[in-house]
Amino acid sequence: MVIVIDPQIAGVSGDMLLSSLIDLGADKNEIIEGIKKSEKFLSNSTIKKIDFQKIQKYGIESTELVLEIDENVSKRKGIEIKKAILDSVNELNLSIKAKTFAESCINSLISSESKIHGIDEDSVHFHEASSIDTLIDIVGVTIACENLKLFEEKIVCLPVSVGGGTVSFSHGTMSNPASAILQIFKNSNLNIQGNDSKEELTTPTGACILTNLTNNSIKYYPSMNITSIGYGAGQKNFDTFSNVLKIIQGIENNSRKDLVKILETNIDDVSGEILGHLIEKIMDKGAKDVSIYPGITKKGRPTNLVCVICDESIVETIIDTLVLETGTLGIRISDSNRIIVPRTNHSFSLTFDDKSFEVNYKKSLYKGKTHFKIEFDDLKNISNSLDKSIIDVEAFLRKEIEKRDRI
Repeated sequence: MVIVIDPQIAGVSGDMLLSSLIDLGADKNEIIEGIKKSEKFLSNSTIKKIDFQKIQKYGIESTELVLEIDENVSKRKGIEIKKAILDSVNELNLSIKAKTFAESCINSLISSESKIHGIDEDSVHFHEASSIDTLIDIVGVTIACENLKLFEEKIVCLPVSVGGGTVSFSHGTMSNPASAILQIFKNSNLNIQGNDSKEELTTPTGACILTNLTNNSIKYYPSMNITSIGYGAGQKNFDTFSNVLKIIQGIENNSRKDLVKILETNIDDVSGEILGHLIEKIMDKGAKDVSIYPGITKKGRPTNLVCVICDESIVETIIDTLVLETGTLGIRISDSNRIIVPRTNHSFSLTFDDKSFEVNYKKSLYKGKTHFKIEFDDLKNISNSLDKSIIDVEAFLRKEIEKRDRI
């Protein structure tokens, strides 16, 4: 599965993220109950009403957080908010991943203020973020992600709209995005973009939650089959766009296509040694693959069909190699569309009989199924060094990889 967060138009806030996850299918009652249990960890703040309701935002039906609170607090220490959040996730018996996520979110908020003001993190005071809203957003999103099992999924994010104009708050008026937003995104790979709305579209709490949900930035939607969509409404209304955050869940079609050249020629008058040398030489020139097939041509002549797959940029180099090495008088060239399953390279070290070995393997994921292939040279090296069969070595290494990667 893949989760796409789309804040391109309306940006992101904590309540928008929480509401979109409810709209995506998270258990509303479980989240409300969890938030109410967390209320006791933050003094001088009372939740009078909390619910989620359907609302129209510029023609888009979405889910909105309905919140009424009673508090008389203008500032709080960041570490006070952090303790309340940590006490909350511990009280709720959430997973280690969920607890780590919640702590990382508030740490990002505290760290950004610390760096902006040049003070120790223990001395950071929140003003706008001092409200119980901050706890509600972080704890609520944590429960929702746990409920939807999103901590196990691939999450990607499109460019984040931050708005434009100026913003006024406890430290006066400054250009938007404010320093806290810039500092939070500075430490991530996510991309931000402004627009002419002259409003703050991304809040510090929304930014810190988002950057801890994912560090995977994309420019366009991935190829995917959509299974569910969540729309989370913000509190503001705009005349030209829906103040709505979209979260899309689906199955990623993670193969891609490219165009390659196929070079073919029939060789019927060279030895096997020359053909073996030809494969090595062509691969050294940058070909993607070389295959040689035996066959029969006119007048019953035995032949070998040499087939080379390569990029267009090296076609002339491959032609020169084929002609000069084999003396062939003709080469057929054609275009071919190719489906490519993405793969990643991995390695680890193992010790057998006081001997250390480096094991390299490729791992691919296609339609939810994971496959991996161990480099044959490594199998051969270990097999020869330990005087064990390649079959036995491979069986052992496959179990070791499955254990390490939890495939």
